[in-house]
Amino acid sequence: MDGSGERSLPEPGSQSSAASDDIEIVVNVGGVRQVLYGDLLSQYPETRLAELINCLAGGYDTIFSLCDDYDPGKREFYFDRDPDAFKCVIEVYYFGEVHMKKGICPICFKNEMDFWKVDLKFLDDCCKSHLSEKREELEEIARRVQLILDDLGVDAAEGRWRRCQKCVWKFLEKPESSCPARVVAVLSFLLILVSSVVMCMGTIPELQVLDAEGNRVEHPTLENVETACIGWFTLEYLLRLFSSPNKLHFALSFMNIVDVLAILPFYVSLTLTHLGARMMELTNVQQAVQALRIMRIARIFKLARHSSGLQTLTYALKRSFKELGLLLMYLAVGIFVFSALGYTMEQSHPETLFKSIPQSFWWAIITMTTVGYGDIYPKTTLGKLNAAISFLCGVIAIALPIHPIINNFVRYYNKQRVLETAAKHELELMELNSSSGAEGKTGGSRSDLDNLPPEPAGKEAPSCSSRLKLSHSDTFIPLLTEEKHHRTRLQSCK
Repeated sequence: MDGSGERSLPEPGSQSSAASDDIEIVVNVGGVRQVLYGDLLSQYPETRLAELINCLAGGYDTIFSLCDDYDPGKREFYFDRDPDAFKCVIEVYYFGEVHMKKGICPICFKNEMDFWKVDLKFLDDCCKSHLSEKREELEEIARRVQLILDDLGVDAAEGRWRRCQKCVWKFLEKPESSCPARVVAVLSFLLILVSSVVMCMGTIPELQVLDAEGNRVEHPTLENVETACIGWFTLEYLLRLFSSPNKLHFALSFMNIVDVLAILPFYVSLTLTHLGARMMELTNVQQAVQALRIMRIARIFKLARHSSGLQTLTYALKRSFKELGLLLMYLAVGIFVFSALGYTMEQSHPETLFKSIPQSFWWAIITMTTVGYGDIYPKTTLGKLNAAISFLCGVIAIALPIHPIINNFVRYYNKQRVLETAAKHELELMELNSSSGAEGKTGGSRSDLDNLPPEPAGKEAPSCSSRLKLSHSDTFIPLLTEEKHHRTRLQSCK
């Protein structure tokens, strides 16, 4: 016991029965020395720091199972951990909660809390959101890396049909996998544009021809071009369906439903044209065919499959439902108010164009959205003043939610680029580790190489990509598990 009256730690292996609340311990975390007291640490006995109080009774084996090093002279415990994270973790003993400082990687901080055996329930809610967001990013990176590794690896145990199915799927779904796949993706993109242009040109009266009944129909050349495009879309969809690993998920995917809606009207109208006339009147058949031909506009949405910008825009709109709802609410209130005012103010004019409030809704819509067709306009002074105020309020109402929508678009776009870059860097790290391991094995003795067991005669040697998958796929994937592994570059990010 020192002169200050505080009890220091006993010697390792001694049987001391002193109260743990009076003991002080000295910890050195990454060069930062701190003195902690037993009564403070004993509040959470399951933590690592609380276990240090009674670890000396178990000898050096128990000591070194809890810390990295121990100085018997100074009676100081050494930890090779992040001192900044430790300053945050130690707050649980003083305040009963943990706050993560800005600039610390959430995943690294979670690993630090796991090391110090501090439960995540002590982490504040504001910090848990950052942890969840970072965990989702890592899961996305892991999914992308695993997909790339699955494409690189070839399982010799799979049958020929299964290997052929995977090759077709990669050929049609991943244009970046090879040059022919990229050519097919560009060809599909061009055919979508051609079919859309043909659909528009088929409505031009100068390009239409007369049928036997004297009705104008689409030019046969344009019909042949459309038939060829539909044949390509049908073949592409069927190949993707048969080669998909999960056919139910494939069939229920939104973009695949769009593909079906773009293809189906052609075959339904063809069936009605050749067989429907026998079961119903010709007029009804023509009306049904015309209605189905309008559904061909769905093929323009196929462009989203080949455009990351359209996908980003779709996601930004999906994440901006609240802002879009506010925009519609502002416009709805303004339309109702200004249409009612316009109707009331224009009743004094003998040639008023505002016949009723519901009819004035159309004027309010085109005025607040600054379109202004001019088919309905005010003629009185008060009506013109009301119109001026309405389109000024419309500009303000539309401009208010635009900034959050643009932020959602930019945030998602930048996030996708960061995830793609992180996945590529992780693959480069795996390849670097693989090459380093191969050099280490090459530098071994000749006797070690001679002692290796021979390969079976009927088994093919794995390729470089498959060796990468088998040897280093666990470099990243264990980040999502609760197991303790060595740090990688993603875990050490700041």
